[in-house]
Amino acid sequence: MSKRVIISGGGTGGHIYPAIAIANALKEIEPGIEILFVGALGKMEMEKVPRAGYNIIGLPIVGIKREISIDNLAFPMKLTRSLWKARSVIKDFKPDVAIGVGGFASGPLLMIASLLGIPTLIQEQNSYAGITNKLLAKRASRICVAYPGMEAFFPKEKIKVYGNPVRSDIVDVTSKRSEALAYFGFQEDRKTLFVMGGSLGAKSINESLNAGIADLVKAGYQVLWQTGKGFISTAQATVSALKSNSAKVFEFIYEMDLAYAVADVVVSRAGALSVSELCLAVKPTILIPFPFASEDHQTKNAMNLVEQDAAVFIKDSSAAEELIPGALTLLGDEKRQEELKINIKKLAKPTAAYDIAAEVLKLIK
Repeated sequence: MSKRVIISGGGTGGHIYPAIAIANALKEIEPGIEILFVGALGKMEMEKVPRAGYNIIGLPIVGIKREISIDNLAFPMKLTRSLWKARSVIKDFKPDVAIGVGGFASGPLLMIASLLGIPTLIQEQNSYAGITNKLLAKRASRICVAYPGMEAFFPKEKIKVYGNPVRSDIVDVTSKRSEALAYFGFQEDRKTLFVMGGSLGAKSINESLNAGIADLVKAGYQVLWQTGKGFISTAQATVSALKSNSAKVFEFIYEMDLAYAVADVVVSRAGALSVSELCLAVKPTILIPFPFASEDHQTKNAMNLVEQDAAVFIKDSSAAEELIPGALTLLGDEKRQEELKINIKKLAKPTAAYDIAAEVLKLIK
């Protein structure tokens, strides 16, 4: 009889793509394994997971808004419905182990799984644990983390430090440079800046680039810009007005291996997945953390790199003044780029997905 695994969580690419990486690693190690994803209805995992080739079931769970909101009145009812739905899914699928990667759906699913005696594994991507994972930790069988020092949040004896699982196609992106240049229509002899704000976009980064992209193009650089959904029309208008093939804009980039391959310098938020991918892709990076992430965890993620001289740091509130000058300076300084590449490469954890998959399989009786 084939082994069965449920993977729950989502909400952002930072939760979804590590989950998919773990699933892919499990399939490689154990080809006959059956994997079911559980997400939150209306969230991006309901589209991204099927695109990766896996089945997903949605729960009606929502998060509690931190500000006073009438939407919070519906939370108890939606939580109750989600717990019942999670129980039904587990009873039908009969998993041998349940994995939670953070996000709304992982709470109800892992809670019910642990109450039913099913081994559970938590994968925490950030250097500051999320509230859902902190609540689930006491009942978890194993907790896989990306950063040292996580015993501040979790029982020490359950922790394994493996790094964050990322897509295997990001390993050795250098070999894909010619393919990437052709794909995006860029020239070999010009430096390229890749600007991304995570799967949902980044307001300060988008606005700063929108105001200064003409300066980058005028200086002879190429720009690959991933905006997220809310800013795409504004960015398209700005890039169109440049009348130049040196700037390309996308709402979302699925071919992230090619985006990294074409980039000489990257500007990014400091979400855990982005940071892990940048370490593996070995890219000189300017990090602009989202300051309103829970417990300011993106700043903590960024500082793990900055303290080892593996990235350049710009505060979100300073992006308008510092992003374009900072990008121009780094693009023009090959010696500094090499220093950053040497240091960021030391932090890469290329086997994380396989290490976590092996822990999952150990939990199956």
